Amino acid sequence: MAKILIATGIFYPEIGGPASYAREVGKFLAHDHEVTVITYSPRLRYEEDKAFPFRVIRIWKGIPKLIRHGVYFLKLLSHVRTADRIIVLNAVNAGALVAFACRLFKKKFVVRIVGDYAWEMAIQRGETNLMINDFQKLERPGKSRLLHRIQIRTCTQAERIITPSNYLANLIEGWGIEKEKISVIYNGVNFKPATINKEEARKTIGIAGNIILSVGRMVPWKGFRMLVKIMPQLLEVNPFFRLVIVGDGPDFNILKIMTKNLGLENKVFLVGRKNQEELAVYFAAADMFVLNTGYEGFSHQILEAMTAGVPVITTAVGGNREVITQGENGFMLKYNDETNLVEAIRSLRQIPDLQDKFITGGKETITQFSVDKMLAETKQLLNA
Repeated sequence: MAKILIATGIFYPEIGGPASYAREVGKFLAHDHEVTVITYSPRLRYEEDKAFPFRVIRIWKGIPKLIRHGVYFLKLLSHVRTADRIIVLNAVNAGALVAFACRLFKKKFVVRIVGDYAWEMAIQRGETNLMINDFQKLERPGKSRLLHRIQIRTCTQAERIITPSNYLANLIEGWGIEKEKISVIYNGVNFKPATINKEEARKTIGIAGNIILSVGRMVPWKGFRMLVKIMPQLLEVNPFFRLVIVGDGPDFNILKIMTKNLGLENKVFLVGRKNQEELAVYFAAADMFVLNTGYEGFSHQILEAMTAGVPVITTAVGGNREVITQGENGFMLKYNDETNLVEAIRSLRQIPDLQDKFITGGKETITQFSVDKMLAETKQLLNA
């Protein structure tokens, strides 16, 4: 029985693509292999860990950063030494340490890249206002220069690179990484829709009206500020519109202040982070899903909306183009295009046949993105 090590920065019950991916891949590989997951964690122990068919090693995030990384590295050393296959789910916080440990023991590893971490940190620290494509063309500012070098070094040393979209594969190739090393394995969706109707769902969440739902981490490029800004215009279209945003992050307080200043406390609802079961109820309550994002490597949320039978409006950026066929299973617009965003929401609201078309098209689309396919392709790559 081969030993497989999965090194990640986050893991269940934290919310995020790498956390979900590590859990699903770990469970799948544990059928035939001995699997260990090493992760940073807000807590040292969770009762749920006992139910997993693999071992979870958690490094407490409450430890000072340098000590925390040191403890993570020491745990890695003992497991990298004996591992037959190693997969790391980011290129910096876990990836750099895995790359160093693998050099020591002359081991190969696979890294999964779901975005440009250097750009994300530059945006959050206010070092740049550029979107991701423009950011690639210029000299990187401040700390992002170091982060970029680290992620390139990790990718260079990796035996293979997994990424969830052709868009990201091209981005990574632009870093100077050999195209032959990069494999596109699309994310699979394992979302279970709620079994209650729209009226029951709205009673459950305590929000009445026609719900425009958006979901994601509250960071500047997700475009939530624009959704709040256009609500007065949308209320002229339909006074029963309610904007519901699920998620948290650094922009939460900004959005809260915007909502108050615009007098929208009873029209805009920032409901915080929700688990998958709770999120399913919000999708069941929604009339449409709007993701006004400036960057998306590959969106789980779009696939979840389609699975739940909610029509989608989003932006023509990143991996969205590989999921949405314009006018068939959703609308795609420019990022933060205020006029056309209002018009798209108006049209979708006023044309029931269009809603039905997007719902039907979405159901057909998600058949192409199964978890079983994602897991089988991942296992095949690791075995190779």
